[in-house]
Amino acid sequence: MNNDIGSSFAINLCILVTIAYLANLGYKYVLVVASGKIKYAVSLLLIFFSAYASMYFGFQLGEDVIFDLRFVPLIIAALSYRKPYTLVFVGVGIGLCRLLFGLNAASMAGCTNIIVLGVVAALLKWWFIRHRTGYIVQAAIFIVVINAINQLDVSLLGVIPFNFYIVHIAPGTLLMGVVLSTGFVFMFRDFQLERRRNQELKETNTLMMRQTEELHKAKIVLEERAKQLMLASQYKSEFLANMSHELRTPLNSIINLAQLISESGSSRESEPGKQTDNETVLYSEIIYKSGQELLQLINDILDLSKVEAGRLEIAAEEISICEIPDLVYLPFELLARRKGLKFEVHRDERLPKTIYTDGQRVQQILRNLLSNAFKFTSQGEVSLTMRKSEQSDLVQGEWIVFEVKDTGIGISEDKHHSIFEAFQQADGTISRKYGGTGLGLSISRDLARLLGGFIRMESKLGLGSTFSLFLPLK
Repeated sequence: MNNDIGSSFAINLCILVTIAYLANLGYKYVLVVASGKIKYAVSLLLIFFSAYASMYFGFQLGEDVIFDLRFVPLIIAALSYRKPYTLVFVGVGIGLCRLLFGLNAASMAGCTNIIVLGVVAALLKWWFIRHRTGYIVQAAIFIVVINAINQLDVSLLGVIPFNFYIVHIAPGTLLMGVVLSTGFVFMFRDFQLERRRNQELKETNTLMMRQTEELHKAKIVLEERAKQLMLASQYKSEFLANMSHELRTPLNSIINLAQLISESGSSRESEPGKQTDNETVLYSEIIYKSGQELLQLINDILDLSKVEAGRLEIAAEEISICEIPDLVYLPFELLARRKGLKFEVHRDERLPKTIYTDGQRVQQILRNLLSNAFKFTSQGEVSLTMRKSEQSDLVQGEWIVFEVKDTGIGISEDKHHSIFEAFQQADGTISRKYGGTGLGLSISRDLARLLGGFIRMESKLGLGSTFSLFLPLK
């Protein structure tokens, strides 16, 4: 008889696996877009149908007694649903399915048994929720407890004599029930995990598509803003270039008139019998000096705007290296004597006689670097050294290096990067004490790039600075 019951249990398991597989396909291709309530209702109907199919194909002992795996759908429900009261409802529903096979003592006992199992499953679920028990532990406890109580209920409530059932039937059905329900539970778990993975993959794909769409929209917005900023920058640069050009014309006239007044006053003093207004000469000299400073500022702004607008042209030609020291030495030699500084120019004899570059822009860079060196040096010396690059410079190829070295105030390391930005100086007090706008190094850096080179700086606060202009020899 146990062999017949075992065969019936195996058939029950095959039926349950088939239903579970079909349910998985239905969920994947049909119910995946359904609402949560519809999925909940359909899942309950599948539980009841699985239990009914188990009883329909169960082993019938006599006319009334049926041995089957109807409690396995209850175990699956206990592991799937979160609410304990749902398990009581499942137990009642499966119990009513048992009554569909006839109203008799055996069917009433079977109905009562499965309802009791539903209540027990609900109590266990409530306990698991409170103690946050893992899936494996829950599955093991549900399988053992449900199978054990099922055997106990059948032996006490069923129509088969207690002693006969305990001795001849219960050992085989309990073992087969535990083994088969365990196999089905973990098989169903694989279905659940696959469904969850598919759902997570779908959600991930949806999220990635949404993010891709948002990134595309953001890219369009950024491109539009970049165009607007570029256009605004172009308008600004063109405005500065035009304004600088327009301002230079009247300013040159003011400077020339101030110079004429100053020279006229000086000549009147030298002529016997003629007097001049000393204040007029002094004021004219102030106007002349201020005009020169303003003209230099306008020229810097003009150069900066041309660089930003991409309109600064480089006129490369072959220039003599020997002429460069003379061109930059004379303007600063008088300033060095006035400040009591030592000023020297050194040239490496290994340098070639000529280089191919824009001589005017090279002189402009060197004048800016030397002007800063003299401005921030009150004692000591300033030097300009022209040499070929060496291995210690860590550069590849052949370069000519113009080193401007001073013994001035130096620059702290945290300001090394910012001083090359337009309108930036190492300290806010620098502008008030020494003057200047902070455009010289920014323009020099941009000009060096246009000439194919770069500027490197070494400086420590209080120990002076060294600015090196690297230009390619070839």
